[in-house]
Amino acid sequence: MFTINIYLRFALIAICLLGGIALSIAFGFWYAFPFLLIGLALLVGYVLLGTVQSAAMLMQNNDFDGTEKRLNLTLNPNWLYTTNRAYYYMIKGSIALSRKDMEQGEALLKKAQEINVPTDNEKAMIELQLANISANKSKWKQAEIHLRNIKQLKVTEPMVKEQIKQLEKAMQNQGQVKAATRMGAQGRNMLRQGGKTKRRRPPMQ
Repeated sequence: MFTINIYLRFALIAICLLGGIALSIAFGFWYAFPFLLIGLALLVGYVLLGTVQSAAMLMQNNDFDGTEKRLNLTLNPNWLYTTNRAYYYMIKGSIALSRKDMEQGEALLKKAQEINVPTDNEKAMIELQLANISANKSKWKQAEIHLRNIKQLKVTEPMVKEQIKQLEKAMQNQGQVKAATRMGAQGRNMLRQGGKTKRRRPPMQ
């Protein structure tokens, strides 16, 4: 998707609006109208869309510092178009998680979840991140709720599907650990052996 460099956008907004005002004073409104219209269109686009798209491109390259700086150029996240506002908090939450700030990451992802992102793939990504946070806090019941929510979504993105499988495997392993704990020493022994016990060979005659 085509996107204008944010600094170029700022420059064009300033040139069009200031130039339009100058033309209006010198020659009249209709001479200035095209410049004012372009400047206002660029300004409205900036206010409603923010810097989310270019920040997402930086995020793909794992440039977390650059992504955060770009997001901070958004005028006000509350003024963003609904979808972009959800992405704004998603990206912010992912940055927080990359820095091991689980509390902040969880709070931001829940904000994105409340806004409601447009596709099931993105909803699944939020649920996955929230499930991982719950698992890291040993809140396994909460993680199971997020996993059930994911199961209700139609996920098509291969990478997201693979992450779901990894989450399911982690949940299964946790279930095995709990079962082994209930069984005591024998259960822990079986868990170390992969749930298999060796059969004793019958005595030779």
